[in-house]
Amino acid sequence: MSVSNEFLEYVLDQFREWGDVSLRKMFGGAGLFREGKMFGLVADDAVYLKVDDSNREKYEAAGSAPFHPWEDQPMIMSYWELPADILEDRDALPEWAAEAFEIQLKKK
Repeated sequence: MSVSNEFLEYVLDQFREWGDVSLRKMFGGAGLFREGKMFGLVADDAVYLKVDDSNREKYEAAGSAPFHPWEDQPMIMSYWELPADILEDRDALPEWAAEAFEIQLKKK
């Protein structure tokens, strides 16, 4: 798992209009944070957002897949890859990001 600095800069720029999003580098990738809550991650130059039963169908319909941190292990996480066309769409991105953020806010 790795990510280029150029891609991280691009991601932050895309989220700029949605609000104060920050990145924290970790494990070769980066976490996406807003108000101290991690709602997404960046790995291998792809963005993954928090998913649960409320929005999983949307990701499945877009052909997205869950984040697999280790290729040799079946473990998956509750982050799914954000479709590239959504990352590039400054009108659609805030909706998808807000859903992921709300999921994280619901956690205790």
